[in-house]
Amino acid sequence: MTAFGEGLVEAAQQALAIARGEAQPGTYRVHSPQALDVKVVRRELGFTQAEFAARFGFPIGTIRDLEQGRTRPDAATLAYLTVIRHDSAAVLRALEHAQKSD
Repeated sequence: MTAFGEGLVEAAQQALAIARGEAQPGTYRVHSPQALDVKVVRRELGFTQAEFAARFGFPIGTIRDLEQGRTRPDAATLAYLTVIRHDSAAVLRALEHAQKSD
């Protein structure tokens, strides 16, 4: 596994420990990304709702609901959308790699 992959695994393990309440307070910081407009992110990337949903693993209904303001993204979804916005190519490579590994 690459160093990047090892870092992702370690981060996921840390996140799980925090979520379970097993991590020591003061040993981590929780970052809450600011709200962002899903439609703007999608359009910046040049995708239709269906393309965006399919490429990044969202149900199409979720994208519609987020864009129309019927629902708000939870913290994990907001973090994922933030990463997509800032480095969508890396996300797509990681998803493609994961799909090939399965």
